[in-house]
Amino acid sequence: MTLPDGLPTATAAPDRPGADDGAARRPARTAGDGARPGPLRAALAYAALAAVALLVLVPFGLMVSASLKRDNEVFTIPLEWIPREPRWSNFAEIWDRVPMLTYLGNSVLLSAAITVLQVLTGSFAAYGFAKVRFPGRDALFLAYIATIAVPWQAYMVPQYIMMRRAELTDTYWSIILIQAFGAFGVFLMRQYYTSIPDELCEAARIDGLSEYGIYRRVMLPLSKPALASLALLTFVTTWNDYMGPFIYLTSNELWTVQLGLRSFVGQYESEYAMIMTGAVLSVLPILVLFLFGQRYFIRGIATSGLKG
Repeated sequence: MTLPDGLPTATAAPDRPGADDGAARRPARTAGDGARPGPLRAALAYAALAAVALLVLVPFGLMVSASLKRDNEVFTIPLEWIPREPRWSNFAEIWDRVPMLTYLGNSVLLSAAITVLQVLTGSFAAYGFAKVRFPGRDALFLAYIATIAVPWQAYMVPQYIMMRRAELTDTYWSIILIQAFGAFGVFLMRQYYTSIPDELCEAARIDGLSEYGIYRRVMLPLSKPALASLALLTFVTTWNDYMGPFIYLTSNELWTVQLGLRSFVGQYESEYAMIMTGAVLSVLPILVLFLFGQRYFIRGIATSGLKG
């Protein structure tokens, strides 16, 4: 087809070299890229999580059920999850049988003291390993963290001999001094500190802050989630500790709740209903603590593993 004279003829635009190369090299997106999981996949994931949660809650359900039974009903077959005649009086009787309030108070005192000291020493040592440069820093950190792999039973006897020679046995000081320092707390806080930019510390040094000032005014306010995680883990570990108080505390008025429950274990028989009742009472403070601090706990654990 010809055009009238005088009119410009339309010419095809020349191909630009490499114009389509990017499109050719770009991988085709599949339907699953960036898309939310399908209903079936989500349902299977929720079902698996529900099954795992149910397995975790089974021991707690058995504990609560046994706390409302008589001793001869705890191990009946078939198992009765809901007692026919719940004995709520167990929760009133246990306060008269043993000094439960004293045991709970001792556990709170010991756990709180160790938690405060571990958070203080762990965060301070972690600041040195993360933000202060000195020769042999990384090697010293690895050597200190390697102590986590050493089982406590390997140095349990030497520790006891040291405390006995210092005349600290049958006192809280023996347990507090031993557990006031922990390599795990240093590792947890150090991992969190590495996620904080070094420029903040450099700017603080230029402004004239000392290392102690940087630790107190810069690092601590920024590390509240990690501090809460470390505090919760330390408190729960100390609260549930049995061997430490069992070795060092011999006076009944110093016993923690874990040792106090041993009062219901006799030479020939055990009062399992009372033991389960005391176990329920000992779990309640930890449950309340976790419910109030779970937001900081989850944030601290998640962010502490960002950098290795």
